[in-house]
Amino acid sequence: MPKLIDLIQAGRKVERHHPWPRAVVDDDVWRSAASALADGGLSLLGLWGEASCVHMAILDDHTSDIGVISLDCPDRQFPSVAAYHPPALRLERTVHDLFGLQAAGTPDPRPWLDHGRWQMRFPLGERLDPSPDAAPYQFLPAEGDSLHQIPVGPVHAGIIEPGHFRFTASGETVVRLEQRLGYTHKGIEGLMAGSTVEQAARLAGRVSGDSTVAYGLAFAQAVEAAQQIAVPPRALLLRALMAELERLANHLGDIGAICNDASFALMQAHCAVLRECVLRAADAAFGHRLMRDLVVPGGVARDIASDGPDAIRAALDQIRRQFPALVELYDNTASLQDRTVTTGIVTPALARQFAAGGYVGRASGRNHDARRRPGYLPYDGLRFEVPVLSDGDVNARVWIRIREVEQSLALTDQILIGLEAGPVRVSLQGATEASEGMAVVEGFRGDILAWLRLNGDRIERCHLRDPSWFQWPLLEAAIEGNIVADFPLCNKSFNCSYSGQDL
Repeated sequence: MPKLIDLIQAGRKVERHHPWPRAVVDDDVWRSAASALADGGLSLLGLWGEASCVHMAILDDHTSDIGVISLDCPDRQFPSVAAYHPPALRLERTVHDLFGLQAAGTPDPRPWLDHGRWQMRFPLGERLDPSPDAAPYQFLPAEGDSLHQIPVGPVHAGIIEPGHFRFTASGETVVRLEQRLGYTHKGIEGLMAGSTVEQAARLAGRVSGDSTVAYGLAFAQAVEAAQQIAVPPRALLLRALMAELERLANHLGDIGAICNDASFALMQAHCAVLRECVLRAADAAFGHRLMRDLVVPGGVARDIASDGPDAIRAALDQIRRQFPALVELYDNTASLQDRTVTTGIVTPALARQFAAGGYVGRASGRNHDARRRPGYLPYDGLRFEVPVLSDGDVNARVWIRIREVEQSLALTDQILIGLEAGPVRVSLQGATEASEGMAVVEGFRGDILAWLRLNGDRIERCHLRDPSWFQWPLLEAAIEGNIVADFPLCNKSFNCSYSGQDL
C-alpha cells in the first residue's frame, strides 16, 4: 500500500504551495491513491475541481502529514475515487455539477447540487445551456415486503434550512434513508473567483453562519500560508478566544436542542440561557454576537474591548455554576436516557472510513482534532484534552459535547490569562507571483478545509470543505433499524450544516 509521501513523490511538485506539498500526478497514481484510501491508513480530506483538473487532499493517519495530489483532465474525465472509496461520492457528483468533469466508473452518476433549476449547466466549467428535458431525480430503490416510503421536506416545520429526507420503512422501522440536499446552494466558489481577498473573506464567513469564526479562520490561515505571513501573537490568541466562544455557544445550544427532541424541554430552556450568556459576552467583547467578519487574513479586524475580558469571565462563571447541575439532570433522567442510549449508532469502522470529525467522529472512537493534528497556533501552547468515546450513539454525541464545553471553559481561561499587549494585524503582501495556500482548522462540528490560489490580491480559485460532507452520509447509516420517530433526535445529535455542504 503506497504511503502519502510515495504518492507526492510520484508526481510533479507544484511550487509555492504552502504549508503542505501538492503534486500533479497521472491516472495510475490517482487510482493508487484511491485504492490506498480504501485500504485504510490514509483519510480523504477533500476532493474538488477546476475547469480542467481535479484535486484530492489526503491525510496520513499515522504521521498526520497532509498532501494534495492533482490530476489534469484534458478529456474532461478522471478515474472515480468513489469506485474505491465511498466517502468521495458526493464530492465527485458536485465536481461534475459545477465543472462538468465526469468521474469515470462512478457508482452513482446522479447530480448532487444541480437540481435542474440553474440557468446553465456546469456554471464553473463549460457553462452549457440547461437541459430542457431533465429527468426527475431517482431515489435509490429498496426491496422487501410491506415497505412504504415517507417523504419529509425540503420545507420543514420550524426555522431550519431545507433538505429532503426520503425514508423507506417497514412499519415504524427505517430500512433506508436517502438525503437530497443542495437547496441552499449559493454559488460561493463562483462568487469568490476574481474577488479581492477582503471580499472573499466576508464570503467565507457566510458559508455556514453558526461557524463563521471557524470559516473565517480557515480562509485566513490559507491566505497567510500562501503569502507566508506570520500573524502577531495577540491576534492568534484573540482568534482562539473567538473560536472557543463559538464552540461553547453551539455545544450548549445543541445539548439543549437534542434534549428537546426527546421531549425534555427543561434542558433546552436552561441551555438556551447559558448560550445567550456566551453570545452577549461575545457582543460585549467584540461588537458582534456571532463575531462575524472579525477574523481576517493577517490577524483580527478589531481588538477586544477594554471590558471584554470581564464580560467573558462573567459568562464563564455563570456556566460553571449552572452547567454541572444540568449535566447531572441529563445523566439521572431515565426517560431521557431511554431515548438517547443505543439510538442512532455510528460504528467506529464507519467513522474511520468517512474520516468523520468533531463530536460525530469522536463519539465513535475516532481520535482526531485539527487543533492537535495537524495542529496550529496558538493551540500548541495551550493545555486541553480531546474527549473520545466509542459507543457512537446519540448519548455519546451528547457526552462529547459536554466534555468539550468543559475543555473550552478551561481553554478560554488560559487564553485570557495569556493575552499580552501587541498588534492585532499585519498587512498582506502585494505578491506578483501566483501562490497557493491550504489550512485545516477545528470548527465546532469538526475539521474545516480551505484551499485557495492567489494571483496578486485576487482569488483565482478557492474551495471550502465543511465537516458535514463526511457526516451527512453517516446519518443515513445511523438511522437504519431505528424507528421513524427517532429521526429528529438522531438528526439533531449530528446537527450537520445544510448551508456548509451546499456551498
